[in-house]
Amino acid sequence: MTAQEASAYAREICGLAPVIPVIVVDEVDHARPLAEALVAGGLPVLEVTLRTPVALDAIRAMAEVEGGIVGAGTLLAPADVRAAKAAGALFGVSPGVTPALLDACEAEDLPLLGGTATLSEAMALLARGYTVAKFFPAEANGGALALKAFAGPLPQMAYCPTGGITAKNAPDYLALPNVLCVGGSWICDPGLIAAERFDKIERLAREAASLRPR
Repeated sequence: MTAQEASAYAREICGLAPVIPVIVVDEVDHARPLAEALVAGGLPVLEVTLRTPVALDAIRAMAEVEGGIVGAGTLLAPADVRAAKAAGALFGVSPGVTPALLDACEAEDLPLLGGTATLSEAMALLARGYTVAKFFPAEANGGALALKAFAGPLPQMAYCPTGGITAKNAPDYLALPNVLCVGGSWICDPGLIAAERFDKIERLAREAASLRPR
């Protein structure tokens, strides 16, 4: 997969809903009902972070949910890319970018939302042909004001900001011309997942799916 093909796919999935849920799964039995709740609530694109021992099994379970587009987050090394692809991930998300990680994603045909925090990092991705990136950690790196400033010199780069995004500040990001969607974990609160309150998660997903720019 070329960088251009990866960017085209990233733009497509980032345009399906205003929010991509960032998900941490501790119990694999929660994976399928969680994905069903999110998809039913209007959030079809799901990022499962590789932060727990069951994350890959959770991706496998979620990949079976009709209408879901499941990706793997927290990709750090080529081995993570290969494992995510084998588990059924349709895209990857990383906190940062290395040449080895990009090489692995291209070799495995896994579109990547590569993490960037600075203009220099974004320029490095652009030089390789990528026009869509993750902005992380968004709030800690200046938030919507920083991304608004980025749009001046780099109007060709589009973003999915993640990190500190909430239902309250998401509209500020969504109002920016260089933001396609946001990533957020508030929809999948660990307490709600542990309590199996998938009905509440579906309601939160519906609220997130209806978010609009201010």
